[in-house]
Amino acid sequence: MTGGTGFLGSWLVASLLHADALLKLGLKLFVLTRNPDAVPLEEAEGLTLVRGDVRSLPDIGSVDVVVHGAASSSAPFGIGDGAPHQMAATIVDGARSTIDLAARTKARVLFLSSGAVYGPQVMPVSEEMLTSADPLDPHSTYGLAKRLAEALFATATCDGVISAVVARLFAFVGPRLPLEGHYAIGNFLGDALNHRTISVHGDGRPLRSYLYSGELPEWCWALLARGTPGHAYNVGSPEPISIAALAQRIADLAKDPAVEILGSPQSGPAPCYVPIIERIERELGLKPRTDLNTSIQKTISWHRRD
Repeated sequence: MTGGTGFLGSWLVASLLHADALLKLGLKLFVLTRNPDAVPLEEAEGLTLVRGDVRSLPDIGSVDVVVHGAASSSAPFGIGDGAPHQMAATIVDGARSTIDLAARTKARVLFLSSGAVYGPQVMPVSEEMLTSADPLDPHSTYGLAKRLAEALFATATCDGVISAVVARLFAFVGPRLPLEGHYAIGNFLGDALNHRTISVHGDGRPLRSYLYSGELPEWCWALLARGTPGHAYNVGSPEPISIAALAQRIADLAKDPAVEILGSPQSGPAPCYVPIIERIERELGLKPRTDLNTSIQKTISWHRRD
């Protein structure tokens, strides 16, 4: 697994280790990391941390499954791993390296892509949407690189080199969510937990939706086991909420009611980052089970416990 040490990747790792301990699977899980000493994962039988770079995967012998999720989505834009050229190299060269590994071992692949491949939207999107971000805008690098990586996996699958399924991840909330960075919901929760005024940068109209991160493993392992190779599936909640309403919801649940909208009202349709999930519902029977209030409360409780 690449990208197994971040917010979402660590949920996937934890779910595999739990299943292994519960069902005695005899799992051997290799998690790639550039710095094993800084990985926030507990030691477990069957887990091996492999030092390396996703752009040139080390030889770990034969594997049955590869999950490729390494990206720089949480890094500040323009700094370090968040620099556009570094971000593109991690995603695209990492995809090439993953394909080479999977081809050598005949492994099945799950690629963790992103809803960012659709570019800016003003309505919920399905997998049939053919829109994309502006290729000349450096801020579009993440979504465009994920889009190119999808093409590489699809081509390799069509050629019979590998068997890959694509999960287009949207937004999530739950334990392990970073409270500092560019995730609006994480920043709002950080403000609330530290008894600060929740600040909304903008007019608060953009629409988002949030799937509970504890449900992500079920969706990913279902896709890996039963998803159609060469196809992409939206993974997220279809229930929209405005950024302003989200801030107020968090303030109410955290019992800290101060919310400040810093931006001036804008005209035109509100930006939207919400998936249509009919494909994954129809083919795999998956849909969200945890409502947003419960997801937020679980996140608050986890951080307060820490």
